[in-house]
Amino acid sequence: MKESIKILLAEDEPALGLIVKESLETRDFEVLFCKNGEEALRIYQIKKPDLLVLDVMMPKKDGFTLAKEIRKEDSSIPIIFLTAKSQTKDVIEGFEHGGNDYLKKPFSMEELIVRIHALLNRSQLKQAKNHITIGNYLFNYTKQTLVFEEETQPLTHREAELLFHLTEKSNAILDRSEILKKIWGDDDFFNARSMDVFITKLRKKLKKDSNIQIVNVRGYGYKLIC
Repeated sequence: MKESIKILLAEDEPALGLIVKESLETRDFEVLFCKNGEEALRIYQIKKPDLLVLDVMMPKKDGFTLAKEIRKEDSSIPIIFLTAKSQTKDVIEGFEHGGNDYLKKPFSMEELIVRIHALLNRSQLKQAKNHITIGNYLFNYTKQTLVFEEETQPLTHREAELLFHLTEKSNAILDRSEILKKIWGDDDFFNARSMDVFITKLRKKLKKDSNIQIVNVRGYGYKLIC
């Protein structure tokens, strides 16, 4: 019998939390429901869920702080933030703290289900590609490392995300707007400049193999050539 996918739901509004919990359980998910950040961290460490759905504004420990602490232990677990906040800076902050997706309240359960399945599918793909060869480098997405000969370079969460998407489109164009929305949450000017900085960082980390290039295709995006 296939084991149910475990979802940790942290939501301090009891009524909303129960609605989400019951809806997910009708889709055969196992739901670990917590009402504050401290309880959620404790349950996460005991139960090791497959995906997190975290309210941002919670007592004892907010969702952003909780995600930041969990990211120190697990760089790849999918995280969806739930929030009533709608400003772009709040969305950006969510992604900066390691979130993979951001759902604004009020939301439909169908939209949450679709996003959960999309993140789980992406997570399974990444786990299957934990050892990716890039020229003479070995890239491990889960461990967030780049290995060249005997030297190991650590990557940040966002560097690893960006490099993974570049490898998926190796020798083809990675659409600029699409990747900005996936990783940064918005394709505005500020985020575009931020991505340019991360591209520069990745170029420096891959410079020991002269056959590797990350090319800027003006007006379209980037291409990893190797």
